[in-house]
Amino acid sequence: MIGHNIKSIKGREILDSRGYPTIEVALATESGIYIASVPSGTSTGKYEAKELRDGGDRYLGLGVQKAIENINQIIAPALCGKNPQEQQEIDNLMIKLDGTPDKSKLGANAILGVSIAVLRAGAGAEGVPLWQWIAEIAKTKPLLPFPCLLYVEGGVHGRGNVDAQEFMVTLEDDSFHEQLRLGTETYHALREILNKKLGKASTNVGLEGGFTPPVQETEDVLDLIMEATKKNGAKNLKIIIDMAAGTFFKNDRYYFEGESFDQKDLTIFYTKLCQKYPIAGIEDPFAEDDWVGFKGITQNLGQKINIIGDDLLATNIQRIQEAQKNGACNALILKPNQAGTVSETVKAAKLALEHNWDVFVKHRSGETCDTFLADLAVGLGTGFLMAGAPNRGERVAKYNRVLMIEQEWQNYYC
Repeated sequence: MIGHNIKSIKGREILDSRGYPTIEVALATESGIYIASVPSGTSTGKYEAKELRDGGDRYLGLGVQKAIENINQIIAPALCGKNPQEQQEIDNLMIKLDGTPDKSKLGANAILGVSIAVLRAGAGAEGVPLWQWIAEIAKTKPLLPFPCLLYVEGGVHGRGNVDAQEFMVTLEDDSFHEQLRLGTETYHALREILNKKLGKASTNVGLEGGFTPPVQETEDVLDLIMEATKKNGAKNLKIIIDMAAGTFFKNDRYYFEGESFDQKDLTIFYTKLCQKYPIAGIEDPFAEDDWVGFKGITQNLGQKINIIGDDLLATNIQRIQEAQKNGACNALILKPNQAGTVSETVKAAKLALEHNWDVFVKHRSGETCDTFLADLAVGLGTGFLMAGAPNRGERVAKYNRVLMIEQEWQNYYC
């Protein structure tokens, strides 16, 4: 479209929520300037698209100047003059420029930053909100998501002794804003309980805003969450646990809560939890290459709860197809920086949705205040948004964006 073609693309180094470098991209057309920034994970799987980091001493080796150089000197010259409404064409061009299977040459962080900026420019050219543009290019039906709020962090995200990595909660109600209100009020109720029972230090928060109390057992955390829910009078509680089991897997055994488990014993442990608590999903219950463990738990519990693949699937089309073929899980964690482009992220989500899987759009431990994930969840109609706790600005920004979309929604569908 004349007047909306890409005029310039520039990358720069900013800090993520952990204080580590990441990339921000500014893309200019005649109609405006469109900004995007890229998150980064702490608990990352080996099948994810690869970030490009500088190495050396600067920023502990985590600088992204090489990736920014790739944006400014390789990607930008190839994309200038292109129509940003041609998302698939532009993403394919960047994949070809990179030429590696995991985007390690130019850096998935470089490619994704540009891809999201292009998406925003496309929406600007069309004159529609970002979520609406995502729905148009993906040919999906928009849907306001359930907020999956993070309450407690452990594993490599927390400072306590809990081995499981995340405890998330959804509370059903008639609207997103009421679900968010109930979930946030219960989060604050949990803070009061922790402060009273375990002291002020127990309400310190982890990388994603969840509390990091000094408890050791998974059931201890679940009991505290149930108590907070009861205190707040909330109903229709559903809990999702991210086990991140790869973080405690070694030599074909799972070393968890002071014990050593094989696949069968760990499945029995999960089954008992589901019998005692209102658990709706378990994310990464086994390590990323443990297809036998995933298949076994899906056969045992998949009719009752979501068995959610994160490190197992890595927002990777081939791995999703393999999981569907083998019955290895029944739900997908969708992380754009695992895929590396908007187009591949959309394709992964649609593949899961077409197989009646639940899809959870999820943040990373190293986030920015970019609210792209909120529009992505709404536009794709995935039904769920995991943006962290109702705490820390980079997490709350995503939930606040959905509140804004909820008002925009009136103009389109009411």
